[in-house]
Amino acid sequence: MEKVLAQVKEAVIEGKREETLRRVAEAVEAGIEPSLVISKGLTEGLYVVGDKFEEGEYFLPDMMLAAEAMNGAIDYLAPLIKKSEQDGGVRMVIGTVKGDLHSIGKDIVIMMMKSAGFDVIDLGVDVSSATFVEAVREKEAAVLGISALMTTTIQEQKKVIDLLKEKGLRERVKVIVGGAPLSEEWAVKVGADGYAPDAISGVKKVKEMLGL
Repeated sequence: MEKVLAQVKEAVIEGKREETLRRVAEAVEAGIEPSLVISKGLTEGLYVVGDKFEEGEYFLPDMMLAAEAMNGAIDYLAPLIKKSEQDGGVRMVIGTVKGDLHSIGKDIVIMMMKSAGFDVIDLGVDVSSATFVEAVREKEAAVLGISALMTTTIQEQKKVIDLLKEKGLRERVKVIVGGAPLSEEWAVKVGADGYAPDAISGVKKVKEMLGL
């Protein structure tokens, strides 16, 4: 089993989509639980990619190739995961703020969160404060991810958090912010629970916030 999972992990690290799918299918045929293929194969592979990215050995295109390889594998595995396992996922709502059309970073975070077992609802880009807040209320989300990639749009993150407070929803949801212009200091300033500079640390941070 360890050898098969190691091959899945290696395929993700190399960013080979077809190879990843082939290795994942072999793992399933070998009787390995889909959730284990995700946690011990795919996710661990992407963690290595994230480390290489942080060290400057890998670049954004490498991250995207690995994420695409894993996304295809997740799509393949999703129908095989038992309903009970799916129901156990923590619900997260995520989107890019109003006036900002960037989606690549957000999409990588979504792939990572899904691979970690979260039930992720993507609101897309150019999302208004009201839409964020309504989604948190309607979907009973435990986590809210607010992305902003431009200095001209990061103030929208504070507007979302302020509206959550106004509607009496702030205490029931953990808020994490992300985006190139951001920092830990900014997260504290706008009243978020956490900040992550990339998708890898984002998963770790969310789990930390939830005590998982």
